[in-house]
Amino acid sequence: MKHALFLTAAAVAALSLAACNKPATDTSKSEGAQTGNPGQTEPVNGVQDKVGAAVGAISANTIGSHDTGAFVSNAGQGDMLEIEEAKMVHQRSKNAEVKAFAKMMASDHAAMSKAMAPLIAAAGKTAPTELDQRRKGFVDNLRAAKDADFDKIYIDQQVDAHKEALDLMQGYGKDGPDAGLKDAAGKAVAKVQMHLDKARDIQAKLSASK
Repeated sequence: MKHALFLTAAAVAALSLAACNKPATDTSKSEGAQTGNPGQTEPVNGVQDKVGAAVGAISANTIGSHDTGAFVSNAGQGDMLEIEEAKMVHQRSKNAEVKAFAKMMASDHAAMSKAMAPLIAAAGKTAPTELDQRRKGFVDNLRAAKDADFDKIYIDQQVDAHKEALDLMQGYGKDGPDAGLKDAAGKAVAKVQMHLDKARDIQAKLSASK
């Protein structure tokens, strides 16, 4: 099973890399072209987001569930992603519920990072200081979204991000080798589940309004 998951992860990662390295073309006159991400359109960016989410889900359910370094890296970057994207929502969204959700994400995930900090140090690990390329891709694709599609793209990303975070917290809370971080992960499950439920609720409302 682990071998199959590894092969799946490798295949998905290869697809993601291929998409990210597609040569830029002049799409300034084509429908859906994005000034924030030249050479790509929202459909391409959407595929990249889904591929990135699949890579994250596999990582959370395999190495992230039992390797402390992987857990610390992914949990920390997940918090940073939430805070970074919330800033964009504050600047661009006109939807009060989406903005309130983003404000909650920034506050809750900053608090989660702060609570994890001493536990990470006690485990002899170092929290990440920047996003990896996968998560930078999410930020770039959200930045490239047209105003009319911004809220939907943000919330779609949030649903996938919180599915990944939930798997990560549940997995490490069950199998993690560091007692302090294992306890913290288990306690974080309810909060992450609440975030996921709220994101899904907003996602359904946005879809119904189209």
